[in-house]
Amino acid sequence: MAADPPAVARTEGFFRQLGLSDSSGGGSAFLPSGAGAGAGDKDFYSRLVRSLLSVRSLQPRGRVLCSLSVPSALANPYNTLHGGAVAAVAEAVALACARAVAGDREFFLGESATSYLSAARVGMEMEVEGRVLRKGKSVIVTSVEFRIKETGRLSYTSRLTFYVRPVASM
Repeated sequence: MAADPPAVARTEGFFRQLGLSDSSGGGSAFLPSGAGAGAGDKDFYSRLVRSLLSVRSLQPRGRVLCSLSVPSALANPYNTLHGGAVAAVAEAVALACARAVAGDREFFLGESATSYLSAARVGMEMEVEGRVLRKGKSVIVTSVEFRIKETGRLSYTSRLTFYVRPVASM
């Protein structure tokens, strides 16, 4: 499916208004490279979310440890990390955990719940830890915790459930 050029232009304009593009106007200071009008990149969203994270540890048994520096581009009017960004990062980390234990089986996100316990201000360093809580024949349950690196205080917690697609029998 090709990208709609007017929609892409509106989206890029929105990012420029947020101050996410560089001063030369030729690229973006925040957006992943290769994301431009006409790119039609169906992985744009995934690359955008992953560009926020710095992976520190990835274990085959479904545990992922990442660092997240809260950028001003993802701040809400209160100058704290936007709730939608928390949910998007939690989904990306949980997906990495689920992929580590699922092997080549196909699965999809069925449920997601996030608790917003305390705010993370712009410029704060966060530690994001994801782990598989339960892996069954048809379900993978994950947990993602966001902690302020300086204090170790829990800011956000998410629980995501992935359902494994059954193999068709013929």
